[in-house]
Amino acid sequence: MDLLQVLGSSMVATGIAVGAFAGRPAYTQAIDFVENDLKDKLRRLRLKTDRLRKYLVSWTIVVGMTAAVLLVAAGSVVFAITAAVLLVSLPWYVLRRLAETRRLLIEDQLADAMVSLSNAIKAGLSLAQALEILARQSPQPISQEFQQIVGEYQLGKDLEQCLKEAKTRLKSENFALFAAALEASRQSGGRLNETVERIATSVRELQRLERKVRSETAQARTSSLYMALAPLGILLMNYFIDPVHTRMLFTEVPGQIILCLAFAMNLLAYVWARVILNPEI
Repeated sequence: MDLLQVLGSSMVATGIAVGAFAGRPAYTQAIDFVENDLKDKLRRLRLKTDRLRKYLVSWTIVVGMTAAVLLVAAGSVVFAITAAVLLVSLPWYVLRRLAETRRLLIEDQLADAMVSLSNAIKAGLSLAQALEILARQSPQPISQEFQQIVGEYQLGKDLEQCLKEAKTRLKSENFALFAAALEASRQSGGRLNETVERIATSVRELQRLERKVRSETAQARTSSLYMALAPLGILLMNYFIDPVHTRMLFTEVPGQIILCLAFAMNLLAYVWARVILNPEI
């Protein structure tokens, strides 16, 4: 029996090694895709990306080891695959939320920054000098963007190119409108302060409407969270009412599949509700 176990383990190990070697091109392509996607989010968060590939490879090893340990400990392929999918998705989701939170904060600070720019231009300062004042006096994180724009401009890069790169980096419609006004003023002249003030008024009105929508949908968003947590409470109640059949969800393969599908559908419903309750104005 011991010899058969050794042979079986050797065959499984050989199969895993062959599968890993054969799937190496697909793994490399997947890592390349994820790396490019995460680099964009890290740049928006102003984080370094030079070691991102090493972190991704290390994370895939952690995911694989976690799935293997769960497979051995729980004896469930379904739970192991579900845990692997969740662990793979977790970094992307966290970075996406952080990048979106930073973008929204910059959107909120942009109107005040435009008013400050208009006042500086009224005082007789040039556009470059006004941007330098914004870089020093604006709050975080929008001051970081103005600091980069001013720093690149002082190093000799054209201001229009600096604004174009900032638009690409921030992915903000309001900042794109602000940058377009600056570019148009440099090319054709005109009263930049009046244009910027009108844009700031429009941006503030949009922000007022967005805050109103968020306040009116706050209760619904809270309800969606409670509804997402409700199945867990129902599962615990069923365990105390009928523990034998509830354990079958964790011990039997059909029960494990049902449990994982229910978890995935519940998570999808929560994300869908959040998207519906956060409309873009």
